[in-house]
Amino acid sequence: MNKVSVIIPVYGVEKYIAVTVQSVLDQTYKNFELLIIDDASPDRSIEICQQFTDSRIKIIHQANRGLAGARNTGIRHAQGEYLAFLDGDDLWSPQKLEKHIAHLENSPTVGVSFSRSAFIDETGKFLGTYQMPKLQEITTPYLLGRNPVGNGSAAVIRREVFEAIKFQDNLYGTIEDFYFDEHFRRAEDLECWIRISIQTNWQIEGIPEALTLYRVSSGGLSANIPQQSDAWEKVIEKTRSYAPEIITQWETLARAYHLQYLARNAVRLQDGAIAVQMINRALATNWRILFKEPRPMLLTWAAAYFLWLLPQSLYSFIEVVALKTTGASQKRRILQDQVLEH
Repeated sequence: MNKVSVIIPVYGVEKYIAVTVQSVLDQTYKNFELLIIDDASPDRSIEICQQFTDSRIKIIHQANRGLAGARNTGIRHAQGEYLAFLDGDDLWSPQKLEKHIAHLENSPTVGVSFSRSAFIDETGKFLGTYQMPKLQEITTPYLLGRNPVGNGSAAVIRREVFEAIKFQDNLYGTIEDFYFDEHFRRAEDLECWIRISIQTNWQIEGIPEALTLYRVSSGGLSANIPQQSDAWEKVIEKTRSYAPEIITQWETLARAYHLQYLARNAVRLQDGAIAVQMINRALATNWRILFKEPRPMLLTWAAAYFLWLLPQSLYSFIEVVALKTTGASQKRRILQDQVLEH
């Protein structure tokens, strides 16, 4: 049974970290080490972690280096053949590791295995909807505009993948190996997946189950739309530096898809004006997205304009009905895909 190194970056998550750690200890796959990376957390998060007595837990302290820096520290200390990342406010279902290890061991060309995710609120309550990304045939052009892995708690990755993309730098007074690029405080995971797809032959592939519970927080990293946009532009510029021909060919289509994603985020954050602005920019950037994936595009467009134009009470009623319908449809799709997989 191969060993998994589970890496949890910890910074300011005292409200959630106990249940996050417990969701790892409750895994049906038992051969893991749990590396908790204290990224100079200013609250009681690490004190809470220290209350767990499981011998598989190791707490590593460092000066604050951000999410990418905490993940890199975890990778450098990891002993496992597989590496799994879990953000300090998310949760895993008990079979998470077991299902991913089976997927990787049965799929020798797959280097990054990810799952769908269920949305939960700040109290841990299931919100009724899921992240439903594309699961197979994930190409570099697709990754440029979208992040199918979806969040920092969905992926389990072979150690060899990180060995293939590592680079050396001197950011803190000594030369170190880097895997995630610490120049990025956002979108560092997307940048990493793009680098894997361009620089290696490893495939990125998902499994149908929603094995990650992704906590939606209004104050989370995903909430600031201008910063998300800036981060994506920086990812494109870095990719252009080593793969200019790919960016030249796919940049406008990728930007249109990213703007559509930002419009969806604005809808989720109840900002109708920004949502309308983003969806119109998406169409102006590359109108072909309307014909390539008409349903999500039209749904985002309708949601943006409804939010912008309708009275709040009417919009809220429509939103509740739409989310219930969407959640039920997504759940059916997940179950159908699980049947097909087996």
